[in-house]
Amino acid sequence: MDESTVKVGGVVLPGLFKSIEVKADAQVEEQQVEGKTAKPKQAIGFEDAKITLELVLDDGPQQTKLEKLAVIQNLFKKPGQQKPVVHEFVHSHAAVRGVSKVIFKSLSTKEQSKKSELTVSIEFWEYIPMKITAKKSGKGKSASGSVKLNADYQKYLSSGSRGKAPKTSDKTAATAASDTASTAQYKSKLARLEAM
Repeated sequence: MDESTVKVGGVVLPGLFKSIEVKADAQVEEQQVEGKTAKPKQAIGFEDAKITLELVLDDGPQQTKLEKLAVIQNLFKKPGQQKPVVHEFVHSHAAVRGVSKVIFKSLSTKEQSKKSELTVSIEFWEYIPMKITAKKSGKGKSASGSVKLNADYQKYLSSGSRGKAPKTSDKTAATAASDTASTAQYKSKLARLEAM
């Protein structure tokens, strides 16, 4: 490939190549330690690389600047496309940095007054697929199958008495809810009935 050529998803980007920037960062966590002003740092991995391209589009014998822009737009988002697509990215600079698969993150275009050219800024993010392994669960197991319940609680759940007040054999037995005012009224009514 020519140094000034960028190929995305099998398509050579049209226009005059101005610049490419590849940026990648390490992931570092700072730890808080009591009594120390300096925070110890711990390396935990790498961020995905970001690639920024600048192109200039102008009218040529084969295509106009707007036709060239349409080629780039279709790589970014075709009509009716719902999600970004992963593209192969081919450029010697990116290859040395280890970037070969990207997502077209952003597309910015700028046209200046009294100039026939169109400036295009493109941002790509490196795409590294994550491997996710799913474990098959046993059939017929409920979500609470792994929770250990104590024996009394299991007995209560299976007894069918949830939500019911405990039954008493004597319906006239004294309860904690009785108050002295209602007892006095009951006694006076009973005395009047006996007097008749």
